[in-house]
Amino acid sequence: MPPILTGAGLIAGAIAVLLLLGLIVDHGPFAFDADILLGLRHWGGPTWLRAVAVDVTALGGGTVLTIIVVLVAGLLAAERLWLTAGATIAASLTGGWAVELIKLQVGRPRPDVVPHLVEVSHMSFPSGHAASSAVVYLTIAGLASQVTPNRIAQRYLLAVAILLVGAIGCSRVYLGVHWPSDVLAGWSFGTLWALGWWLVTARARASIGGER
Repeated sequence: MPPILTGAGLIAGAIAVLLLLGLIVDHGPFAFDADILLGLRHWGGPTWLRAVAVDVTALGGGTVLTIIVVLVAGLLAAERLWLTAGATIAASLTGGWAVELIKLQVGRPRPDVVPHLVEVSHMSFPSGHAASSAVVYLTIAGLASQVTPNRIAQRYLLAVAILLVGAIGCSRVYLGVHWPSDVLAGWSFGTLWALGWWLVTARARASIGGER
């Protein structure tokens, strides 16, 4: 497993444990959630930042992620990388369903301490954009590392995926539509989900002796 993915998985696991303990004790949102949202809104940032945040957040939306999965799976199929293509689709679909189920079970309302800068609906925890973007982008980058022998290319893909997922999650907080703990939970879930599918796919690849 690439060291970058291993490190991301360890960090995600630690965040998951801390959030779980926090939810058991306090149920959330936590004190730092409101402080960060209020601090960001008070700061505001440069005039162009809102438009950038809206554009970046769209990269974690359902429509864009679906297009990405379809295009990548199609390319993998064209290269006859059937196992990798199937795993990419399966990881993305099941990850999305899992996030929706968790949202319904937790039922945390959206932040109300600052006005939302984009229209939103549904429950807040975990952030669907943060979780789904981590599921899709990290799964694609992680599985690509199994079929890409070039180590530099592997690191590049994983680094880009991590930066992209990080930017999407941060945009949700800046826009005021998620508590920071929602985003942390989304990042953690999506990273661990991608890590799990990396392991499952690697074992399947080993058991069948290569790509099928």
